[in-house]
Amino acid sequence: MSDFAADKSHPRYQSLLMRHRLEMAAKAGMLADSALIAHGRGEAYDYLLGEKTIPSAHDATMEALAHLQNANSAVISLNGNTIALAGTELMQLASHLNIPVEVNIFYRTPERMSALLSHLYKIKNDNDLDVEILGENPDAKIPGLEGPRANCCEKGIYDSDVILVPLEDGDRCEALVAMGKTVLVIDLNPLSRSARMGSVTIVDELLRVANNLLTGAMQEIIRTPRPNYDNNQHLQAAIDHITSTLSS
Repeated sequence: MSDFAADKSHPRYQSLLMRHRLEMAAKAGMLADSALIAHGRGEAYDYLLGEKTIPSAHDATMEALAHLQNANSAVISLNGNTIALAGTELMQLASHLNIPVEVNIFYRTPERMSALLSHLYKIKNDNDLDVEILGENPDAKIPGLEGPRANCCEKGIYDSDVILVPLEDGDRCEALVAMGKTVLVIDLNPLSRSARMGSVTIVDELLRVANNLLTGAMQEIIRTPRPNYDNNQHLQAAIDHITSTLSS
């Protein structure tokens, strides 16, 4: 990111930085053609949230962390945008929690997988992280899905009981829930199918969530998932925040 020239005092600095990361990832062959469109859609919702972590999102983040800490077999699923935007932070989180990451993308080509895996291994080596990186050789399939998104690794996504899925597609989220998994979703759109289907949905920007999860994990406090946690209530809180912003 050495050629990123925006001044940190710029009111849109963080947004510009995220766009720059995507631009660099696209040039490196890490992204699908639709990646920038998807990011722009999410960025619009972030404007409505005020580009900050609202209280309900922080609460959902800590609930997600509790599930990750108490899982028998947790995994973080990574796609191209996720790796480009918060790859380092999520790899650090995985290392701290001693869980693997798995690259799982829809538009899978050997060239794109090579670029993504190489990027993750560079993060791992540069930061001296102890993280197992899965996804290169999928050997299992998610029931109820057709096409490349059904492919996964048995010791990763397939056997997991808790899975963190940032920027996930709704159909795959639904299929993972149907498998009996606790699905932790990061999605700026509280109305999306994945947000509605998730066990715990964090309505917040990906990098903010990754940093909040990492900060929470480093506190060395083992949290306990709440049996009465209401995901719909948290989604409604996000919607209420957006509508209040629009009416003010």
